[in-house]
Amino acid sequence: MHNRILILNGPNLNMLGKREPEIYGDQTLDDIRHACGVAADTHGFMLDFKQSNYEGELVTWIQEALGQVRAIIINAAAYTHTSVAIHDALKLHSVPIIEVHLSNPQDREDFRHFSYIEPIAEKAFVGQGLQGYVSAIDYLSTVLQ
Repeated sequence: MHNRILILNGPNLNMLGKREPEIYGDQTLDDIRHACGVAADTHGFMLDFKQSNYEGELVTWIQEALGQVRAIIINAAAYTHTSVAIHDALKLHSVPIIEVHLSNPQDREDFRHFSYIEPIAEKAFVGQGLQGYVSAIDYLSTVLQ
């Protein structure tokens, strides 16, 4: 558990750089992974960075992290708006849960306005692109001292 942070990324985020660049920009998930690694190193965190298109796999990773991480940063992508299962798995944790979105869901289609993550997230970083992940790590460096 020491200083480990879990960063989870949901469906279609593996297609960043190709998928709707007018919304998500041209940075890839590997670019985000690299920026998170640099930020984590700066603050002395160990990082576990994962992406899946499968809801059950995300739930399993959340469950497996129980007692193993100091915080979870999650961009559940489309599952943000649909997954009670991810919500329930996150509720198992007593560590900070940080919600991240590259775009701002409130500025998009109506169906994106509701988040199952929001009620259990300590903080959310939205509409900042890659910087939202870095901001989440920076935030955790202050609250986990």
